[in-house]
Amino acid sequence: MKKFSILLVLAVFMASCKSKSVVAEASVKSTYLTADKIIENHYNNKNNFSTLYIKSNARYADDKQTQNVTAEIKIKKDQQILISIRFLGITMAKALITPTAVNYYEKINGSYFEGDFSGLSQWLGTDLDFNKIQNMLLGDAIDDLNKGKYTESLVEQTYRLDDVSNNNTKKSFFFDAEKFLVKRQEIKQTAEDRMIQVAYSDNKVYNEATLPSNVSINTFQKKGKTEINLDYNTITFNEELSFPYSVPNGYKRIIIK
Repeated sequence: MKKFSILLVLAVFMASCKSKSVVAEASVKSTYLTADKIIENHYNNKNNFSTLYIKSNARYADDKQTQNVTAEIKIKKDQQILISIRFLGITMAKALITPTAVNYYEKINGSYFEGDFSGLSQWLGTDLDFNKIQNMLLGDAIDDLNKGKYTESLVEQTYRLDDVSNNNTKKSFFFDAEKFLVKRQEIKQTAEDRMIQVAYSDNKVYNEATLPSNVSINTFQKKGKTEINLDYNTITFNEELSFPYSVPNGYKRIIIK
């Protein structure tokens, strides 16, 4: 449970290094579009809310184990994210993320982390920030696509953008050709022999936004592979949410050197 709790909370942080997703294809043949137009169409999707509450069933699997828990995600847009991991109704881990800080504790080993994104990025071996975490949870492109340089292609009603700005880090974004929602995003770090894929399926349209019902995160590293699957089963917008977070007494702080 310790390993699962840590990875499930931190998996959403591994945003720069992420398949099993099927989205309904467009019913008509798509017109070839430039990268700029694909990006413009993606950001035309509505994303207008102040708070978001998600209750999710979560499944973790690696080469040695499979575990199932409940994940509760609270988002105050662009300000803070609270993730709580529960097993049989007991909170086993909790993370509070803001644009400037990352706070996390887990119960089984009685440990906690407090720091900024630079420290956590060093620990995980990949760059990250608040916006990338928020985007991943919402099913948006992890990066700000307006700041990158991409080549585009169209294959079987799916648009693909490949980032050409970094030789070591290969980023690819896949969009459905009808609504330009993210179907999958992949990031490979060739020197480190590491890849992460994040796939989305069963998108639902709400008045405030269109969100996936399923998020599948697959990581591949030399030491093995892991899969985290989130099924969003409760979603509410613009409610008054609280973000309680405090480290229990006696927990040991994790220091990243």
